Amino acid sequence: QVQLVESGGGLVQPGGSLRLSCAASGFTSFSRYAMNWYRQAPGKERELVASISGNGDTTYYPSSVKGRFTISRDNRNNAVSLQMNSLKPEDTAVYYCNAGGQDYPYWGQGTQVTVPS
Repeated sequence: QVQLVESGGGLVQPGGSLRLSCAASGFTSFSRYAMNWYRQAPGKERELVASISGNGDTTYYPSSVKGRFTISRDNRNNAVSLQMNSLKPEDTAVYYCNAGGQDYPYWGQGTQVTVPS
């Protein structure tokens, strides 16, 4: 049974940092999957904020977070992380770990990140 479990969310002041972690289990070959972090704020659509290829060589960030967020993965331990620096109030959202892309059914339960204005 595939499972993704996020951790590391919380309340942080503007300009601060947080590191989100995602522990994956149940994958027969974790490194085959691109891993993604999405977020969804109240009243807004879900947004992709970071993606990393299966072997970790390629990453993608939208302009809204580029230069502030860094995604990494550890295929030996079936884990993915998202380092978030220089956080802004507009980064407030529930952050979700995903395997394979939004068309795949592999999602974590989400972790709340709050940056007060």
